Amino acid sequence: MFGNKRKILDGAQTLSRKETPHTFAGNPIDRADQIRRNESEIHDLMHSPRAKVLILAGLDPLITTSRNPSIALGWLPFKTAKNIVGTDPNLSTFLGVTPERNPIIAWNLNGSARNGSDQLPQSHLGELNLEICDARESAMLISGEETGILAQARANLGWHSTHQFCARCGDPTEMRRGGLMRQCVGCNAEHFPRTDPVIITVVTHGDRCILGQSAGRLSAMKMYSALAGFMDHGESMEEAVRREVWEEAGIKVGRVQYHSTQPWPFPSSLMIGSHSEALTTDINKDDFEMTDVRWWDRDEVLLALAEKSENLRVPGPIAIAHHLIKAWATGKAGDFRIS
Repeated sequence: MFGNKRKILDGAQTLSRKETPHTFAGNPIDRADQIRRNESEIHDLMHSPRAKVLILAGLDPLITTSRNPSIALGWLPFKTAKNIVGTDPNLSTFLGVTPERNPIIAWNLNGSARNGSDQLPQSHLGELNLEICDARESAMLISGEETGILAQARANLGWHSTHQFCARCGDPTEMRRGGLMRQCVGCNAEHFPRTDPVIITVVTHGDRCILGQSAGRLSAMKMYSALAGFMDHGESMEEAVRREVWEEAGIKVGRVQYHSTQPWPFPSSLMIGSHSEALTTDINKDDFEMTDVRWWDRDEVLLALAEKSENLRVPGPIAIAHHLIKAWATGKAGDFRIS
């Protein structure tokens, strides 16, 4: 629908230091801010027969099935989507317009990829060669540009589902500007969707880097990744890197070099990637947050990236951590001095 779809780079391709095409980035949609200022026009566009609809169930998207030559998001004409669902969706948001100026909207229904949805009859989906797919899994199957669209839809619909009451007075809020904000029906306060900044960094010292295993999902998968954490109020990216590394690993960090960012719609974060220089080397991990933190030699990391290491697993190309680790291991992370 959008043309020139850019595929996600796999682990064998060379990264560009100018731009790293992360999963969930590269959204080609014109978000049409000027149109959003007219509530009547937005309403008409969101109910237009020209509209293309992306349906999600529990924030998991419809995608084309493996019977199709190439897997993509399961876009539907407005009338077809309406006939399948039968009722109004739980939530609907205006994503923007195509290059042909046709409206693009996303709906969220009940259910999930795991449990299905009673609002999406399986017989109808089968006829259209569509299925509900886990959001993370679908991002590894569709084009790079469409992962950006999925990130926008999922993060926006997810925010609206949890912010339906005013934080100031407690009255209900209503969607405005096609999903760009909510407004309180009582005190008229305006609430805008938030994106939470998260730093993620590969700490290096010579031919070694620090990777950690957080107490949770990564630990269960026996995988090591870059250290990460939410930025605090009144804190720069560099300060957040130094604080998080100190808190999680007990390592003092000096120079911090920005690499790239990745939208991460689980639920609505922006991963700010960097490489950082260790000034100390003795690890003292936080036992509450981290299962393990250790130094890894470059050769072992290269084996892990090639999935040949018996000792180390690292995240796949869907995650910015993979690209940060790979950039360092292949010598593309900049010139760090040895302290």
